[in-house]
Amino acid sequence: MTDGTWPATDRRDGEGNGEPVLREQPSRALDPLFQHGVVVGFDGSLSSERALAYAVGMAKRSQCGLVIVHVANRLPATVWAGCEPPVFVDLPDHRTEILGLELACADFLADVPWILVERGGDICHEIEEVGREYAADAIVVGSTHGLLGKLFGSVSGRLARRANRPVIVIP
Repeated sequence: MTDGTWPATDRRDGEGNGEPVLREQPSRALDPLFQHGVVVGFDGSLSSERALAYAVGMAKRSQCGLVIVHVANRLPATVWAGCEPPVFVDLPDHRTEILGLELACADFLADVPWILVERGGDICHEIEEVGREYAADAIVVGSTHGLLGKLFGSVSGRLARRANRPVIVIP
């Protein structure tokens, strides 16, 4: 199943109707090469490209793996059906596939083992969560520029305040 649960075959629900009980999947074993590695947020912007270049150098010097995180932009779309209440549809962002292809062709990534992880949701939360999952030694992000960063707070600033591991912000 894709929702993070799988049917238990050895237990039945307590009501005696014979339905399988869903339980959480055991956590997947992560490649030890990426444990205690470097996590970098990447969206293809100029500042994230600079952060990626810094993270590659950091991973080379530390002789560890690089975990590249792209937090997909999932835009809720409202669908109205007559007088019915609106329905919110989660529209996927195919940018991760394009970024993955670009990264696979990048020469500067040839000397370091790397993986690309796609997440959806709040950027700060998801990058920190990947850092926690991989027990990252550091998180590298590019600085946020522009009006939205000034109005709502930059991703790098929010991440630096809330993360439980070192955050390196690349200008």
